[in-house]
Amino acid sequence: MAPTFHHYAPDAVVGEGTRLRVFLGSLAGSTSPVTTYTPPLLGAEATLAAGATLELDVDPSFEHGILLDSGDLRVNGEPVPQDHLLYQPTGRRSLRLEAGDSPVRALILGGEPLGEHIVMWWNFVARTHDEIVAYRTAWQAEISAEPATASSFSPSPRFGTFPEGQPPPVPAPELPHGRLRPRG
Repeated sequence: MAPTFHHYAPDAVVGEGTRLRVFLGSLAGSTSPVTTYTPPLLGAEATLAAGATLELDVDPSFEHGILLDSGDLRVNGEPVPQDHLLYQPTGRRSLRLEAGDSPVRALILGGEPLGEHIVMWWNFVARTHDEIVAYRTAWQAEISAEPATASSFSPSPRFGTFPEGQPPPVPAPELPHGRLRPRG
């Protein structure tokens, strides 16, 4: 299918010291109208006041990742370092997010496991390290962050265009020294 972009600003599900904005999938009685073209997915932003707790019933067939943007957070009793993704495997029926001494802003992601080994790095998902390198090279060339190479040349944009009035695309960081390994 052709690349697409949907802008959706969800209403907040408000609780005692908590706000949840579901931008993809369904959670806490809120459902996003954004169409996905893969098995069901979940994406939500959670904000919690210091000391607040958010209990969420989740689909046990989903694996979940919780990315802490700011604050002091524990998920199901486990501390989440800032700028890290805490993985929660399938089988869980609930997630308990607890803010510590500072307010929390976190991203909750979920979906059915892919059933195959993948390599994830920055905004790219692939099957091998070499595919990630090729995607990064193509991305950098497409947004004019680095010169195009023979392997990155494409007559049409691979990653699509950005809507007018939006900030410019972000260049990818340098790849780590060493090979990226599959997981899953």
